[in-house]
This record gives sequence, structure tokens and C-alpha cells, in this order.
Amino acid sequence: MTGSRVHRRPDSHRAFAAGVTLNTLFVLAEGGVGAAGGSLALIADAGHNFSDVISLLLAWGAGALAQRAATERRTYGFRKATVVASFISAVLLLAALGAIAREAVGRLLHPAPVGGPVIILVAAIGAVINAATAALFFSGKKNDLNIQAAFLHMAADAGVSLGVVAGGILIALKGWPWIDPAISLAIVVIVFWGTWKLFRRSLDLTLDAVPENIDIAGIKGYLAGLENVVQIHDLHVWALSTTEVALTVHVVAAADSFDTNTLCGIQRHLHDRFGIAHATIQVETPTAGDGCLLDRPDCL
Repeated sequence: MTGSRVHRRPDSHRAFAAGVTLNTLFVLAEGGVGAAGGSLALIADAGHNFSDVISLLLAWGAGALAQRAATERRTYGFRKATVVASFISAVLLLAALGAIAREAVGRLLHPAPVGGPVIILVAAIGAVINAATAALFFSGKKNDLNIQAAFLHMAADAGVSLGVVAGGILIALKGWPWIDPAISLAIVVIVFWGTWKLFRRSLDLTLDAVPENIDIAGIKGYLAGLENVVQIHDLHVWALSTTEVALTVHVVAAADSFDTNTLCGIQRHLHDRFGIAHATIQVETPTAGDGCLLDRPDCL
């Protein structure tokens, strides 16, 4: 039981266009002010926001590719592009975090004075922009992992920018130059926590692992418990994209016990209860000595 439908998500092009534009302008402003004022915290935050721009562009482009129809060569279309985009985004961000952490350690060993008021102003603007960008993706975050990741990323950035504001206040009040690289390291730790989860999850999906939100034990129990089913085997579950999950399985059942209505009901249940968007079910009869068709030389 197969299908070739292209599942379309609500249009998010305007949200991505606005998010990319807002954050690109802010990255240029924050990076320039940070370089002029010698603030590693601002430069670190600008670097992180630049990686967010790249992530937004990747997610935007991958989402557009995923909507393209399947072809004879790419029978699933470009749906997997959303998974690849998430993986690339995570790798780029991890590399950026490593560079920021290295520079921050150097600044801790050799502190340099920075201007607290400048940090406060620029970071406060950043908090507003990040929060506004997150709001653009709020409505679509429940239905698309890419949009959800964009929302969480930008919401977290708003919080980090508020932390930079707090550090700027401490610098202005106390004059402690080590606060700036300390904040940079805090940014690295906070962002690394979420990025590592994104990296692991996207890597798993790239390698066709069962998505973490899929109850594979529940699926096995449901299929094995169906009426007239003797056995199930060769069950595979993997991500077609960041929004769709596919399943294939061999079901050994009594002859003529699975008609079209039965298969339709199974597919509907797999979709509604387990989130399986694309199910392929091969029904086999329990003929003695035949075994699985994949194990029979004459079937290969």
C-alpha cells in the first residue's frame, strides 16, 4: 500500500524572508559595533546570529525543495533535503561555537576593557529582533520540525541576548572586563546544549534511524495483534523529511484476510495514532516451508 502524495505545509516563505532580513541587518550592526568597541560578547552573539541566518536560509531552501514533486529518479522527491539542512546547520553551528569558545578563553587569560552601555543597547535590540523573529514561526511550529527548530532557536537567542544585557550592566556598574568573555562562554554552553540535540537528531534521521517521537514498540504490538496476523517481520520506520515518517512491513496473515478496506483501516490507524504518513504493507500467507519472500532464492 503506497502513495505518491506531496504533503504541503502552510506557506512560510514570508516568515523566512522577514526572519532572514531582520537577522542579517542585525548581524551586520552587532558585529560592527562589537568590533569597534572590542566586545567579544557582541561578536560572539553576532557570530551565533549569523549561524542562525544560515540555518534559516537552509531551512527555507530545503522546505522549498521538499515541495517539489517526485520524479522517476527521485521517487520520494526532495523531502530528505529538510533533514540534510538540519544536519548541515548543526555542524556549522558547532564549528562556530568552538571558535568562539577558543577566543573567549584567550580573553579570560588576557582581559580587555569593553564598553558596558554599548553592549546593553545592542544586545537589547537583538533581544527584540530575536523575539520578533521567533513570533513569525509560532503558528507553524507544531506541524514542521524545521519551523519548530527555527522558533526555538530564535526564542533561545532572545534569552541569550537578555543575558548579554545583564552582563553589560555588570560591566557598567563594576568595571569587570572578564564578564565579557564569561558571557561568551555562557552563550557557547547554552547554545551547545540545544545544538548537540539537533546534531544527534538530524544525524539519526540522515542515517534512517527511527525518529525519536515514534513508538516503534507500540507499532509492533499493534500490527502483531491484528486479527488473523500470524507474524510480522522486516519492519522499517524512517523519516522521509522533518515532517513525514514512512513505514514498510511484511505481515504474515491467513489467506484472503486482508482486503482493501482492512489495509485502509490499518493505514489510517498508523497515521492517526503513530504519525506514519507513508505506509507500505506486504501481506504474505503462512504457507509451510516458504518463509519470508525475501529469503527465497527464486524471489531475488
